[in-house]
Amino acid sequence: MPRASTKRRFTAGAALVVAALMTTTACGGGDTEDDSKGAGYNAGINKVANPSKKKGGTLRFIAKQPIDSADPQRAYYGMTWDFMRFYTRTLVTYDTKPGEASNNLVPDLAKEKAEISEDGKTYTYKLRDGLTWEDGSKLTSKDIKYGIERIWATEVITGGPAYLKNVLDPKGEYEGPYKDKSKDKLGLKAIETPDDQTIVFKLPKPNSDFENMLAMPSGSPVKQEKDTKAKYANMPFSSGPYKFESYRPGKSLTLVRNAEWNESSDPVRPALPDKVTVTFSTNKEENDKKLMEGKYDIDMNGTGMTQSGRISAMQDHKDNVDNMETDFIRYVALVTKTKPFDKLECRKAVFYGTDFAALQKTRGGKLAAGEIAVSPLPKSIPGSDPSYDPYGVLERKGKPDVAKAKDALKKCGKPNGFSTKISARSDQPHEKEAATQLQQDLAKVGIKVEVDTIVGSESSSITGSPSVVEKRGYGMIMAGWGPDFPSGQGFGQPLWDSRFIFENGNYNEAQVADPKIDKMFDDAIAAETPEDAAKIYTDLSHRVIDQAVWMPFLQEKNITWRGSRVTNVYTSAAYSGRYDYISLGVK
Repeated sequence: MPRASTKRRFTAGAALVVAALMTTTACGGGDTEDDSKGAGYNAGINKVANPSKKKGGTLRFIAKQPIDSADPQRAYYGMTWDFMRFYTRTLVTYDTKPGEASNNLVPDLAKEKAEISEDGKTYTYKLRDGLTWEDGSKLTSKDIKYGIERIWATEVITGGPAYLKNVLDPKGEYEGPYKDKSKDKLGLKAIETPDDQTIVFKLPKPNSDFENMLAMPSGSPVKQEKDTKAKYANMPFSSGPYKFESYRPGKSLTLVRNAEWNESSDPVRPALPDKVTVTFSTNKEENDKKLMEGKYDIDMNGTGMTQSGRISAMQDHKDNVDNMETDFIRYVALVTKTKPFDKLECRKAVFYGTDFAALQKTRGGKLAAGEIAVSPLPKSIPGSDPSYDPYGVLERKGKPDVAKAKDALKKCGKPNGFSTKISARSDQPHEKEAATQLQQDLAKVGIKVEVDTIVGSESSSITGSPSVVEKRGYGMIMAGWGPDFPSGQGFGQPLWDSRFIFENGNYNEAQVADPKIDKMFDDAIAAETPEDAAKIYTDLSHRVIDQAVWMPFLQEKNITWRGSRVTNVYTSAAYSGRYDYISLGVK
């Protein structure tokens, strides 16, 4: 869609939108340094805003929350995965198309998608010609194998997804490349590299989501001679069109063109900007102001603007705004190993005592924050059942049921309530406010909650460590989660499968250890058809709610800024509704 040439009128409909966003904050606004107009309201939703193939210029990101890690095997933030396609490549990746079409896998390092054996256990890939590292050396199948092997080095490489490890080596027999006694440090038997252009994966059991697992950054190659172990996150070695020029964690990051990247070997990445910069700043209101002034182009986090930013943007710069519907669920994990949450009725008391409508309001209301969620699976995942509501949350329009909460407390042996602690990330928009609201709600039924804030980039070693959770006394953990890939396995297995509980980088924060749930995952993964799998995931999601171990409260939406000079902007379902960063350019 071409850029609008005249200022769009502030219509009565837009006035209603602003009114819905307002609470007690006055409208902002004013002239910006970039007087050009945006492509139009929602112009980047499931279609391309400002299409262009023009190369050059600097793409400028601002981020209120730092990336969790620049190391592809250690990253687990969705925005980090999105950004990593600038400097990492995988055998297959997600298509650079708007909306749902982005969920389709396309060849990247590989010439074609996998040749899969009849029994579904063997995946064979042939690599493209002309693949290189940033020093000009040839990228080979052994580099891909070595990169994947790093996932096993859990004493050093922490925080990233564990799917490939669990699927390729379910018994945990391999110890990782740093303990590998073979000469070439390539001792993982499940991956074979018969020559530099061929890589073969041998799965003990079939898994129809396996190629989706390879598309995650954890499937990226790492050149063994450049692996600095834990320090690799400080300056990763590039296989993509950009390389690191500088990186100050929590401060700034700059990528420049990788002169050794061969465009002919990469049909996915248009590599339009000459340079990509990221500024990390926790001043969320100031960040929004600078976006609207044209000093930055895109919010890298993709989690939406602040309340004051939303109001100003919707009133004065609506042509630069997209109201994204994401695949993220905002939730509270109830830690089943922390007393008294080892008792079902004590967990149910939280469900009944929570004011879901108030939590929605703290994050911006229905328009800016999304619908109240009762299903643990986002609507985009086959098997999601948004109508299953055993606690009557939707029936009472999100309001608490104090009587049922107090009755549940009696049943769990805590008639006078109890005390607990909840963690919330201080650099995640509105998470602390939502936790404070929950604190106020539960106090009305006798549950006293202490809010403990942490920095999001430290979550994998704090809320992601069961021993630290126990030491700190967390009974509840507030967070958000989007699909790793579009299936029940890709959303829920790290959250609710007991085999995904780890001492570091644990995302089963509730520490769910339910053999029935584990078996449901196995049955769904082994199902003959996607429809059969979806039915199992529906039953699995019902059990998660029935056990009251994981409390969803919001199916997230965002009011997000899109700079006027940015080209090729579109939302990508593959990255939970964020913009697809690898396609962006600048005028």
